[in-house]
Amino acid sequence: MDSFTFHNPTRLDFGTGKERLIGQHLAEHGVRSVLLCFGSERIKRDGLFDTVRQSLEERGIGFVEFGGIVSNPVISKVREGVALARAHGVDAVLAVGGGSVLDSAKAIAAGVRHDGDVWDLFIGRAPVASALPIFAILTLAATGSEMNPGAVVTNEATKEKFAIQSPHTFPTVSIVNPALMQTVTRDYLAYSAADIIAHSIEGYFTATVQPAFSSRLVEAIVNTVIETTETLMEHPADLDARAQFAWASTQALNGLTYAGTSGFGYPNHMIEHALSALFNVPHGAGLSVVMPAWMKWYHGRNPAQFTRFAREVFGRDTPEQGIAALEAWFERIGTPTRLSQLGITAADLPALLDNLEGNARWFGLAETYSREVLETILKKAL
Repeated sequence: MDSFTFHNPTRLDFGTGKERLIGQHLAEHGVRSVLLCFGSERIKRDGLFDTVRQSLEERGIGFVEFGGIVSNPVISKVREGVALARAHGVDAVLAVGGGSVLDSAKAIAAGVRHDGDVWDLFIGRAPVASALPIFAILTLAATGSEMNPGAVVTNEATKEKFAIQSPHTFPTVSIVNPALMQTVTRDYLAYSAADIIAHSIEGYFTATVQPAFSSRLVEAIVNTVIETTETLMEHPADLDARAQFAWASTQALNGLTYAGTSGFGYPNHMIEHALSALFNVPHGAGLSVVMPAWMKWYHGRNPAQFTRFAREVFGRDTPEQGIAALEAWFERIGTPTRLSQLGITAADLPALLDNLEGNARWFGLAETYSREVLETILKKAL
């Protein structure tokens, strides 16, 4: 187990009705005005917007609406948000929605404090030196963005899907009320489950130093996701299952499972980013296609861990049986396992590979993931 420093500055307020406390949280941090970021108008139809507005007004906090943020958030919308936040001189950014809304909010918060174009921060042209305070109310459990400093955005012009990560982009307070997630569709529940599992297994399988304790944490998260997903598929109103699913999502990417590990990468995310950048597929759906294909190529490099995964998660004996069990589970819950299900064919591979070569460099994985290797993996997913 490697030495490490673990510090997560985000305060997570978890439970039913906690969204009503957002005004209090903002006021405690001296915030007088916020850029209120959200996706669709659904939060207005279901009453969440009014709840947030009332909480802000009770504390005398003004807000500027910034809606229309889409899944697989794009840099043009982030630029629009940066301009709006600057024009109104807001003190903080408040995200009300899922991971895409929160990722956009983080990018806006960092972009406001950057003198140049916000995309500079994603391509390494400038560091994230500062950011406006970030607050969040989650309506979807998947990305773990509520308790980590990462934000992923696509540049529509260049078809690059890159990320920022900085101590300045941790949310100050995130509110997670599982009851707000009960309207998540069956499809997006399945995609979210795949996303959480992908966050969990990247280090689990690729780390050169992987403590047994960390492996047990990952297995607990994955088993919880599998169990609660199956429950929610049958009983969408089961609030306890919804809560456990949401907490597992947060735990998968708040840094805890990576404490004491080293030598890991994010190859599944690297590959999926090309799928969603070029074809705008749902992130979790892309990951459920990539993971089994990547595992079939990679498992011989870490057979002991893949054997452990097969045994501890699916009660199987071999790496191949564990991979097949995960793929079969994805199919059972209705998330794709083949590129063809995403409308991607063999004719699209050259464009994907061109994009992936840039991703491999950005992720620091180009030495392992050559064009030939990436083609082999993608062909396993056709």
